[in-house]
Amino acid sequence: MSKTTLRPQPADSSPLAPPWTVESWLNHSGQLTLDQLRGRVVVLHAFQMLCPGCVAHGIPQAQRVRGAFAESEVAVIGLHTVFEHHEAMRPVSLRAFLHEYRVDFPVGIDAPGSDSPIPRTMQAYGMRGTPTLILIDRAGRVRLHAFGRPEDMVVGAAIATLVAEGSQELATAAADDGMQGGAACDADGCKP
Repeated sequence: MSKTTLRPQPADSSPLAPPWTVESWLNHSGQLTLDQLRGRVVVLHAFQMLCPGCVAHGIPQAQRVRGAFAESEVAVIGLHTVFEHHEAMRPVSLRAFLHEYRVDFPVGIDAPGSDSPIPRTMQAYGMRGTPTLILIDRAGRVRLHAFGRPEDMVVGAAIATLVAEGSQELATAAADDGMQGGAACDADGCKP
């Protein structure tokens, strides 16, 4: 990826993230939806296990993000979105792949397109290919959409920006609610 600056789009001009259309989940029991993750920043990493850029850069980056941020603040979600070599990338192969690469975050298997080789969630988000990184804020809005290989520091800064936005909103809401006991809130937090 070029050395362009990636910054989250302003919240007021960002669309709500479309729901995921997933056949099944690995590393997670039951269904997983954006509504369940509301209140946390979501890092959606779309990949294919036979994509060299995904294996060399995208998946390791998603693993580093998972290790760098508290799960209570940031949810890292994988989306296996297959648009080529369908026969080679079956769920049984993906399970083995995730085990061998020690991927422990939830991974959804994107549902096939009904009239296209492009899977449904990939279509809904307008992804150009894999790897794709999408950042969704605490309110469920798509704030950043990047195809290719963004630098770790740039991704970390964008995620930290979204995490801080939520912290500022919580502090403002607490101040607006007139917290009991003389509490004072600012951008850094609330103090008794």
